[in-house]
Amino acid sequence: MDVNYEWTFFHSPEYRRSPYFDATVRDGAQGFDLYNHMLLPMFYSQLEYREDYWQNVERAGLWDVSVERQVEIAGPDAFEFVNRLVTRDLTKCAVTQCKYVILTNQDGGILNDPILLRLAEDLFWLSISDNDLLFWVQGVAVNSGMQVQVREPDVAPMQIQGPRSKDVVHELFGDSILDLKYYWCREVELDGIPLVISRTGWSGEVGYELYLRDTSRGVELWDRVLEAGRPHELRPTGPNEIRRVEAGIFNWGSDMRLENNPFEITGLERLVEEQEAGYIGKEALSRIRTEGVSRKLVGIEWPGPATERWVEKYWPVFRDGGEVGKVTVTYWSPRLEKQIGYAWVPIELAAPGTELEIEPTGGPRIQVTVAGLPFWDPKKEIPKS
Repeated sequence: MDVNYEWTFFHSPEYRRSPYFDATVRDGAQGFDLYNHMLLPMFYSQLEYREDYWQNVERAGLWDVSVERQVEIAGPDAFEFVNRLVTRDLTKCAVTQCKYVILTNQDGGILNDPILLRLAEDLFWLSISDNDLLFWVQGVAVNSGMQVQVREPDVAPMQIQGPRSKDVVHELFGDSILDLKYYWCREVELDGIPLVISRTGWSGEVGYELYLRDTSRGVELWDRVLEAGRPHELRPTGPNEIRRVEAGIFNWGSDMRLENNPFEITGLERLVEEQEAGYIGKEALSRIRTEGVSRKLVGIEWPGPATERWVEKYWPVFRDGGEVGKVTVTYWSPRLEKQIGYAWVPIELAAPGTELEIEPTGGPRIQVTVAGLPFWDPKKEIPKS
């Protein structure tokens, strides 16, 4: 039975506010999510949701993503330790390079899918998704016998995403920043504010992340970036869910959880790299690679008029009248002019072109088709441009 609830969110010190919080509220932030025990601005009063989308794909959006907490790993054994945490071969990761990585438990379940930044030979940050990865890494370190220090540094990232983001960072940092390659980073200063800047992001567009290393200067940095972005029509927005689904980007906690492994997620198989390092979960993932999987997270799509149906709880998926899976997210894509999303289905129903039915909460069943991922820019040429 579906029940409609009316409820009030109570603010509390346990829900941390970012160094940019006051500036985001001043600039119209009205809708917040909870992420890593922190308030994440998602909606701004001056923009409708589809306007927010076009802002990010035609101009540029400024996001407060301080919720991407950093797990810092430093010390003489930092490289060897991190190489035992992630499923990628870090012997192929140079200093100042970034990598999208997966951490798994001993059963191959996905703990987190952070961006890894290698800031020095013996200094790494994991810029994490929504769970308490810090405690896991600290626990592994305690019994590792390695000389490493694991902590959460006082760092607050923001993102500048969209085709004009390159113009904004050029305005801020000059010609030299244009040499920063996709998935690389460097230490910089802006008016004496210490930062790390990386060419990464959660949008599928050209984008940058600015990691503030002196959080007492949060509002100052926010305003400085907005000022530089004014000639390029930069505006504060939330991370745009429509664009990330178009790009085949997943959200830990809603699309995938600890009970899932990388071979079940379309596109994440590539992150389980053959290597000598004995990382946590390697034996289980080797077995899963050989045996195969019974289910898959795939793309789904269907035509029809624009809809704003939110997947507040998973929608069931049907085939031949029987329930076979669940929908994790759907959005209307203004650019593709169709509804797109993700669904968990049995492996025998995971091929593109397979026809299924889904049942939105409180609505009639809809016929959908399994689609290849990403929906837009399949070779991911846009963010590299």
